Amino acid sequence: MSMGMVSSRNPKSNQRFLISMEGFVLGSANYVPLSPISFLERSASVYRDGISVIHGEVKFTWRETLERCLRLASALTQMGISRGDVVAALAPNIPAMYELHFGVPMAGAVLCTLNIRLDSAMVSVLLRHSEAKIIFVDYMFLELAREAINILSKTKTKPPLLVLISESDKSSPTISTNSFISEHLEYENLVAMGQTDFEIIRPKDERDPITLNYTSGTTSSPKGVVYSHRGAYLNSLAAVLLNAIGPMPVYLWTVPMFHCNGWCLTWGVAAQGGTNVCLRNVSAKGIFDSIALHRVTNMGGAPTILNMVVNAPASHRRPLPFKVEVMTGGAPPPSQVLFKMEELGFNVTHSYGLTETYGPGTVCTWKPEWDSLPPNERAKIKSRQGLHHLGMEEVDIKDPVTMKSVPPDAKTMGEVMFRGNTVMNGYLKDFKATEEAFRGGWFRSGDLGIKHPNGYIELKDRSKDIIISGGENISTIEVESVLFSHPAVLEAAVVGRPDDHWGETPCAFVKLKEGCNSTSVEIIKFCRDHLPHYMAPRTVVFEDLPKTSTGKTQKFILREKAKAMGSLSRGTTSKL
Repeated sequence: MSMGMVSSRNPKSNQRFLISMEGFVLGSANYVPLSPISFLERSASVYRDGISVIHGEVKFTWRETLERCLRLASALTQMGISRGDVVAALAPNIPAMYELHFGVPMAGAVLCTLNIRLDSAMVSVLLRHSEAKIIFVDYMFLELAREAINILSKTKTKPPLLVLISESDKSSPTISTNSFISEHLEYENLVAMGQTDFEIIRPKDERDPITLNYTSGTTSSPKGVVYSHRGAYLNSLAAVLLNAIGPMPVYLWTVPMFHCNGWCLTWGVAAQGGTNVCLRNVSAKGIFDSIALHRVTNMGGAPTILNMVVNAPASHRRPLPFKVEVMTGGAPPPSQVLFKMEELGFNVTHSYGLTETYGPGTVCTWKPEWDSLPPNERAKIKSRQGLHHLGMEEVDIKDPVTMKSVPPDAKTMGEVMFRGNTVMNGYLKDFKATEEAFRGGWFRSGDLGIKHPNGYIELKDRSKDIIISGGENISTIEVESVLFSHPAVLEAAVVGRPDDHWGETPCAFVKLKEGCNSTSVEIIKFCRDHLPHYMAPRTVVFEDLPKTSTGKTQKFILREKAKAMGSLSRGTTSKL
């Protein structure tokens, strides 16, 4: 039976009738392209005088935020920005960065938020690749942007016009930007020249691009991931649901807004008429102070942020006014960190995803029957990645060659794969990479995991991070989890070190807690006491770990260091 017809049986005549569906129409009455722009418009009506953004002494209401975003969009069109143009931003979590998430799409343009930890050479590469027409730059990163534009000017690419964002919080100690303002267009002046009666340039198709996000480059050079209005709309609402964000929340910005557009909560908080508390610099003290001052209900962050909170000195800690909901993701959180967060009064929800899935793609949904389990068991379950959220159609663990699902036996490893409306449009200007990522009708994450009997998935490693030693697969995540449970360890990362006999052996890079001491012998013994011996590190290096701006350890750098060490066994056998 086709979609155009349905059948009905008359019980009296036992005769089959066909009811025509030709009366169906698709028009403006029953179809509007989905876009998170609508969240801002609604909140400006429903929560008109509610506080939308706080940054030190700066406060805006939802009515003011809509007006400022309309002015911004108007000013951009006056500057020649048109539908589909890319507008870049190089800024931390400040009000202007929040407004750009609405103002740029309202001008019909595509927002490209750049990682503030990149160097000028990489910024120039991304500006060239994205063909950004304008770049908004926070004053703290002006020199970086200038250097990038200078590099770009030496190529045939036309450099973007630079708009300076001055410090809006006058209570903050800042460098003077007066001399800079005279040289560049300035954000507030740009907003002031726009019109509030600007007619929003809405997407013609909900699959039109809304943002361009470059991958964090933990394993290779960044790729330009294109998000659609539709995907952003759906993932924003999914993120609201999985974060247990109710009406009028107070959200503390500890996740960089430039990373997956703040896991889509730049738009999600607007959907609920919440208050965005901006943090230019994230610190444990800043987190506790903000929670106490603004009565924060929700926040997020990679496990490194959680680690910062649980290891905060007593002088920086403040009692929580109530239980604060925290979403974590970016790397599997160590059980010990989750347990300590719980002790402090935070409720942690573990989500998992990639830049290609708009940030969160799964959630480890908690079940009441797990409340009675011992603390360590609860923490183990909470560190799993769970199942797809409501915005994603499906997540599965498959054999990457046969594309068959692995059995839910908690031991057979396969590749994590996604499909659904919250998977990227593709990689900008890289059809081959897009085609490869979508081979077999699923998005291939490159992450390896297992499936538990209840269907929940658990990551075991990146396919590039798994260590194969003497033919045995070693999950670096499992080894790192044990290292994190050591009382002296603050941070840890494990990579494979080349070995003439075993192929590879685990090499641990460790950062100790302040005031704590340990030795490589003691760390190795601790791991051997808690793991099968072949999984225990055979090398321990004490140093700070290289990180991306979102807190992920850059293992490719550590792999190079381990490789430079050479073989440990030098061709001889070694008893494990």
